[in-house]
Amino acid sequence: MTLTARTAPAAMTRRPAHDGGARRQTGREAGTRTYPRALPIVPVRARGLTVEGADGRRYLDCLSGGGTLPLGHNHPVVLEAIRTVLDSGAPLHAPDLASPVRDAFVDELLGTLPPALARHARVRFCGPGEADAVATAVTLVRAATGRTGIVRYAEGMSDAALTGVGADLGTDTGPDAGPRARPAGVLLAPVSEEGVVPVPDDRTRRVRRLTAERSVPLIADETGTGVGRTGAYWAVDHAGIVPEVMVLSKAVGGSLPLSVVVHHEDLAPARRGSRPGAFSGNHLALAAGTATLAHVRAHRLAAHADALGSGMLRRLRELAAAHPCVGAVRGRGLMLGIEFVGAGGAGAHAPGVAAAVQRACLRRGLIVDAGGRPAHVVRLLPPLTTTEEQAAAVLDRLADAVESVARGGSGPASPEPRPR
Repeated sequence: MTLTARTAPAAMTRRPAHDGGARRQTGREAGTRTYPRALPIVPVRARGLTVEGADGRRYLDCLSGGGTLPLGHNHPVVLEAIRTVLDSGAPLHAPDLASPVRDAFVDELLGTLPPALARHARVRFCGPGEADAVATAVTLVRAATGRTGIVRYAEGMSDAALTGVGADLGTDTGPDAGPRARPAGVLLAPVSEEGVVPVPDDRTRRVRRLTAERSVPLIADETGTGVGRTGAYWAVDHAGIVPEVMVLSKAVGGSLPLSVVVHHEDLAPARRGSRPGAFSGNHLALAAGTATLAHVRAHRLAAHADALGSGMLRRLRELAAAHPCVGAVRGRGLMLGIEFVGAGGAGAHAPGVAAAVQRACLRRGLIVDAGGRPAHVVRLLPPLTTTEEQAAAVLDRLADAVESVARGGSGPASPEPRPR
C-alpha cells in the first residue's frame, strides 16, 4: 500500500525540522532528560566541531556526544566504514559469531593496548553501554577471585587508605567486606569525568604497586578517557602502568554504541558458555570503532590532543586569574574542566554560576557541558580533530561568556557563529 498523508503514520509524515520538535519531546518523553533542559536546541546537521540547529544557527560543539565522538560529527572515515558494511550485504548484527568486521576490530584494538597486556589479553564484548562494561568487569574479577568487595578509587583518598587496599579503604557490599578483607578488585578512573579531576601519575603508580603486592586485580575505567582523549592513547599510558582489566566504551565505538572489556587471560572464567548481551559487538559499531581507532593511531591524534590541550589549559588559567568566580582549572589533553566558585572566590562550589556560563556559551554559539557534584564544573570535550584556530574560537566564546556572567548578566546573543 502506498503511504499518503492520510494513511502514513504520524511519525513518518514530514514536518519542518524546527516545527516544535523540542516542545513535542517535552510532551512525549520522560522527564529524566538532562541535556535538553540545559541545551534547548534541535540539531539537524553536523560535521566535525560544527552543529547546525533547526533554527539555522551554527554552534561549536565541545560536548562531543559526552565523549563518544573522538573525531567529531560525521567524520568521513567513520561514514565510509559504516557504508562499507551496509553495502556489503553482511549481517548488521550477529552476537558473538566470528566475522571479518569483528576480527578487524580486535586486531586494531590489540595493537593499541599496552604491550604487556596485549600479549595476554582476552577481549569480551558486552552490552553497548558503559554501565554494561563496568558491570561485566566487576562480575569478572569477583568470579576470578572468589571475593565480592569492589573498591572505587577516587583522587583525594589518603595514603593511609591506600596502604590498606581492602583493610582501610573499604569495600561496598558482600560477606567479605569486613575490616581486613581484600576486595575482588580496585576500580580506578584515571580522570574523574564528573568534575574532570585527573589522578596524578605517581598516585596511579602507587595504586598499581599496592594492588599487585596484594594480588588484587586493578580495573582501569577508560570509558571516558580512552582513544586519545587525555593526550595518550589510553589514560593509563601516562603513568606507564598495566592493569589486569580495562573497561572501554564511548569513543571506542566511533560514535555508535559499543562497550568492551579487555582482561588478562589469567582472569578468564573456568566455565564457558555464558550468554552475551543481545547487542554486544554490533557490526556497524565495530566498523565505526575500527576506523576510529586506526585514524587516531595513524594521525597521532593523542599527541595532538596533548599539545592542543596544554595550550588551552594555559589560556584557561589566565581566565581564572582574571575572574574570582573561576576556581580550579584542570584536565588532561582535550578533557578540560573549569570549576566555578562563590562570590569573591570564597571556595564554595557555585553550580548556579556554571549553569549561567553554560547558557551564556550557548547564546554565543558554543555547546559545553556542566558536571561535578554539584554541577559546578563546565566541561570541554572538543573532538581530537580540533584545530588551533577552532580551539581559539572556542576559548574566545567561553571567555566572553564568563566575563558577561561575572558582570552580572548573560549578555546579548552574538551574531550567528560562522563555522571555522
